[in-house]
Amino acid sequence: MFRYFPTNYVWNLSVDLALEMGARIGEIEVMCAPLQEAAACADDEGTRAFLESWVSMGDKLCTLAQEDEACGRQLSAGEKFSRAAIYFLIAERMQAHGASGRAALYTRMLDVFQRGTLLARENCERVEIPCEGGVIAGLYVRAEGTTAPAPVLVQVNGLDSTKEMKYRVGLPQWLAKRGVSSLVIDQPGTGEALRLHGLTARYDSEVWASRVVDWLEMRDDIDPRRIGLEGVSLGGYYCPRAVAFEPRFALGVVWGANHDWRDVQKRRLAREGAMPVPHYWEHVRWVWGARDMEDFLRIAEHVHLDGILDRIRVPFLVTHGEADKQIPVAWALRTYEQLVNSPDRELKIFTPREGGIQHSSFDNSINAGHFIADWVAERFQARAA
Repeated sequence: MFRYFPTNYVWNLSVDLALEMGARIGEIEVMCAPLQEAAACADDEGTRAFLESWVSMGDKLCTLAQEDEACGRQLSAGEKFSRAAIYFLIAERMQAHGASGRAALYTRMLDVFQRGTLLARENCERVEIPCEGGVIAGLYVRAEGTTAPAPVLVQVNGLDSTKEMKYRVGLPQWLAKRGVSSLVIDQPGTGEALRLHGLTARYDSEVWASRVVDWLEMRDDIDPRRIGLEGVSLGGYYCPRAVAFEPRFALGVVWGANHDWRDVQKRRLAREGAMPVPHYWEHVRWVWGARDMEDFLRIAEHVHLDGILDRIRVPFLVTHGEADKQIPVAWALRTYEQLVNSPDRELKIFTPREGGIQHSSFDNSINAGHFIADWVAERFQARAA
């Protein structure tokens, strides 16, 4: 794990996520060098300083991109807009719910991200799926090298990630080169669903997952027999739960197992394990639509996989980082052990040999991501045969 801030796990997590999405180390240095003292401050004071530094870099990149556009250099402009969106995304993610300017920054990030992908002519289409009176927004990446209906892997967020983050880390592109399409979504409780449509998280993830499958089955470029689901971090709970109760999924993958999130909350109350974002308890109450801590802890009691996984009868891959500081590796073993009716289950613990040993491989995602992409493509190919 790259530790720019020696004593601040949450800030280091943000830096590492930015690097995994395509941040440049020189820009990281410019943004973070003035923040060493702020990293030791209380959440509000420190995260405001973080916001100002990272937004300033994003602003500069947008100005440079506009200069490129004025010269007709669309590809250069697109790349700079895309990198600016990374910095806006990370800055927004660090703020408290309801913090001044957070909503406007999120909307700006969406606009800048979209502008970047269009100018750079990326294989990335924005889509919207109706759900519960709101919208699940997604990024659709088409399989390369085929005109036939392709398999697709639906990819869902964790507690605090967004579709743009998962897209930029690279799994959709790695899958596309293997003939697999991707649909990366902001499911309820994350991204646009939470921020713009008020769709909070729910433990019965099969409800919204089934609406996504309905939508995919209407597309003539998707093979409805080969729709898979992958979840990262808290998605390591949402994904197995959805696959268990939605039989149309042909396979499942978790990138960071999260078998018993209720236990994780109890450990965090006891100050055991690292937290992913500042203002953590405020954040989780927002995500789940909880009135107060008592209501949140009541909701969290439902967020576990015990007694559920024996329903899964499709191939399933469980991955986890050996040195995960947020979710104990024991929960990956529990998920794997309970997949008793999966005809093709696999457990992969990433070690220092291949990297990706931190939570959901945010320290070094590329080898882990290619492992997942290979596994998914091979199972889809076997199903087609």
